[in-house]
Amino acid sequence: MAQSGSMISGVSQRYARSLFELARDENSIAETEKELGRFAAMLKESADLQRLVTSPVFSAEDQFRAISAILDKAGIKGLVGNFLRVVAQNRRLFAVPGIIASFRQIAAEARGEVSADVISAHALDTAQEKELKAALKSVAGKDVTVNLSVDPSLLGGLVVKMGSRQIDTSLKTKLNSLKLALKEVG
Repeated sequence: MAQSGSMISGVSQRYARSLFELARDENSIAETEKELGRFAAMLKESADLQRLVTSPVFSAEDQFRAISAILDKAGIKGLVGNFLRVVAQNRRLFAVPGIIASFRQIAAEARGEVSADVISAHALDTAQEKELKAALKSVAGKDVTVNLSVDPSLLGGLVVKMGSRQIDTSLKTKLNSLKLALKEVG
């Protein structure tokens, strides 16, 4: 039961927009973004939670019970807790990573910022992060909210996604391009 990218994107954007509107009505956009970030970190760190979210094997009832227990243990309550329970009941947990990314983008736009997803081969220090934000601000012409993640398989460099633009300076991509070029020559 593989989900198509456009279906996930559409579902994610609709749910994120609804959550944003609820958070705006409750004047809790920053708190909602923070709680979603906590859940995203939990999801990133737990292979079991990733399996629960992505596997079609679990019933809606199983997903709801498991997510409820996880949220209770983590202390994620209120709007985000209720929202994630509804998402589980509607069998849309597979869309949670996209919902979180879409919510961050919508919230950044509402603040007059641009959002950028940056994947680096290793964690950036404070000075590097500040320099990156300044460089992205000069390109975008406004403040940029940077969502950083680490992927050691990149070997070196960065992958930056800002809006519809993607800049890939990773060593992994450069090596793959070189390998492809060598195959064409040989």
